[in-house]
Amino acid sequence: MTAAGLYFGKLWLDDRRAARSGTTKTGALPGATEATRRAVVIAVAGALVILAAETGGELALGLAAEQSRMTWLFALYSVAAAPLIEELIFRGWIVVENRGRAAMAAGAVGASARFAALHPFLWRWDAAGFALTLGAKGWFNTAVVFALSLWLYAARLAPWNPPRSLLPCFAAHAAKNLGVVGVKLAAGFMGAWW
Repeated sequence: MTAAGLYFGKLWLDDRRAARSGTTKTGALPGATEATRRAVVIAVAGALVILAAETGGELALGLAAEQSRMTWLFALYSVAAAPLIEELIFRGWIVVENRGRAAMAAGAVGASARFAALHPFLWRWDAAGFALTLGAKGWFNTAVVFALSLWLYAARLAPWNPPRSLLPCFAAHAAKNLGVVGVKLAAGFMGAWW
């Protein structure tokens, strides 16, 4: 998955370079446009505020000790590839455009609900099979992922990102995931290499 994510990242960069040079490329990946430094900074800052709220919320609710262990290989995937793959799919291809603001907002909310549900906080699938895990930690983390997804849609569609570049989304998602790795490392929840 890491290799696939990096490959799609390379394709996106190629399309962005083509757009920057004025070449119109048929079938270019979504959001392969330039973004201002301001748009990237705003997106990253918002993602880090959500991370701080998540960390503080877990401490306040007594959920911090329930963190899952993370391997270093999964940490690499989380920072280097997941932002590329997930942003291309959710904030790239799954965006309702040209149907009005209400449809765009409803689409972002619906896709964010799916995005949150796909993260394994309310369920697990392991050697024992599929099982629901509907505890407080699962609901809390799912709500955080839902909020992050809404923020990433805002970063893509906001007036401060007029070309609707995915670059702010990539940067914000990677910064949030890197922050999660840092929190897990500091709390002793980083495990084996794979």
